[in-house]
Amino acid sequence: MKKLQNFKKILIAVDDSKYSRKAAAYGFLLAQKLEASLALVHVDEFPIALNVSGDPVLGDSTQILPDLMDLQKKSAEELFKNLKIEFGGEMVHKEYILEGNIVSEIVEAAKEFGADIVVVGTHGRTGFNHFISGSVAENITRHAHCPVLIVPNKD
Repeated sequence: MKKLQNFKKILIAVDDSKYSRKAAAYGFLLAQKLEASLALVHVDEFPIALNVSGDPVLGDSTQILPDLMDLQKKSAEELFKNLKIEFGGEMVHKEYILEGNIVSEIVEAAKEFGADIVVVGTHGRTGFNHFISGSVAENITRHAHCPVLIVPNKD
């Protein structure tokens, strides 16, 4: 087991939620205290269904998958920019904006970065919602090569 001072690379998984922002705050603070380098990762899943038709009468243009993916990437870049402004961007050494399965992509980014710990937030779903959707944080913990710090959503 690693000692706390040996955590030199921290990967923070973020989305655009208050739970993620809380996890980012913990991750940035931990990196500051440990003088560790940081990486941020954001994963967008591919849309399952996409309405590709527009209504020219109403002035709606057709949305195609590359347009949607570009919008998602720009949104992730803005998220990273805001997190770095809020929590201290000088510690961020790598940024991953990925598409695919959220758990798999975060686990692979952690390996590529050589993360000593992954920090994630949790939406805290319970009951039927947890049964149906599972827990992303829980699945990251099961598959990651390093410890995972799950920051709960409780205030």
